Amino acid sequence: MTPSQRSRVRKLNPKKSPGDRYTTDSYREAIIKACARAFPHPVTSKIKRKERTAQQRAEVEEWDRRHAWHPNQLRHNAATRLRKEFGIDAARVILGHSSPAVTETYAEIDRDKAVAVMQMVG
Repeated sequence: MTPSQRSRVRKLNPKKSPGDRYTTDSYREAIIKACARAFPHPVTSKIKRKERTAQQRAEVEEWDRRHAWHPNQLRHNAATRLRKEFGIDAARVILGHSSPAVTETYAEIDRDKAVAVMQMVG
């Protein structure tokens, strides 16, 4: 815990209180907020939120929508990476699938590996 977190004073009657764990919605919202921070609008994000015009707010909303990831995209990306580095069985176990066929739908095929094999085989 950082010193600033330790010295933070909690609100007496907060509108929302933290839960025990992420819900489906809170997980999605956390990812969207992280994407907005990681990929800010190059111009408009430097203007304070209160000082933006309606057009600038709409522009930032559209920008955020185009640059946001969603939980399933992250899951597919992780599945593809796990399959590429460790094989289909490891990806299946980590993703919690009972069948490799389900993992096949999540993890994209490693085309680079296929090309390397074909170059070796001839």
